[in-house]
Amino acid sequence: MQLPGPGVFGPPKDRDVALRVLRRAVDAGVNHIDTAQFYGPDVANELLREALSPYPDNLVIVSKVGAARDEQGQWHGAQRPDQLRTGVEANLESLGLEQIPIVNLRRHPESDVPFTDQLEAMEAMRQEGLIGRVGLSNVDVEQYRTAQSLIDIACVQNPYNVADTAGEDVFEACRSDGIPFVPFFPLGSAFNPEKPVLRAAPVEATAHRLGATTAQVALAWLLQRAPTVLLIPGTSSLEHLEENLGAADLVLDQEALDLLP
Repeated sequence: MQLPGPGVFGPPKDRDVALRVLRRAVDAGVNHIDTAQFYGPDVANELLREALSPYPDNLVIVSKVGAARDEQGQWHGAQRPDQLRTGVEANLESLGLEQIPIVNLRRHPESDVPFTDQLEAMEAMRQEGLIGRVGLSNVDVEQYRTAQSLIDIACVQNPYNVADTAGEDVFEACRSDGIPFVPFFPLGSAFNPEKPVLRAAPVEATAHRLGATTAQVALAWLLQRAPTVLLIPGTSSLEHLEENLGAADLVLDQEALDLLP
């Protein structure tokens, strides 16, 4: 999401750096990349294709459908089953794939499309072979349980971080069921400025004491929450990529865990 231009719209400021970030990530062992056709739109997927195609056998590309962009870069819901299919087809074309390993159904909170209709559309595309597995995004516990009764859930991608644990119920459900949980905005978001992650006092204090960065503390906290947590911290720079990767080696002691949520 950080690779396109400002507002996740248009080309990156430095295309060469964007390509180098992707290649370095995979060289460093990253095997899970989150993307979407509407990042750009098409920009993130085209960068992925140029940087990494033919894709490594162990690389899991996860995309999502349920949204679209207009020519001014505004975000719009694309929730109907036919729009979900159009989104999957657009991802396949821009990524240069015959099948996308995982596609998340991103549910818009104000959608008037029945959730079960969306699930049926996603499952139909899985059975056709367009999708390897179906994930969920932006769902509540009731929707999670409904989906669980109808499809095999690959993962759940919801907002969740050290400063905003409002989605704890879904997180706990996934942890209990052994379903991979992918917290989006793990380092906070400009969309939610009243809950900053990197400036939170417990995060700053822990980072200072352990000699780490605040980003590494926030990411390490998520990793220690459950073994099924998968991180997707976005970056457009090699420096931040290396910082994020370093979070995997940071072990938070009991003092840190007592201070953090």
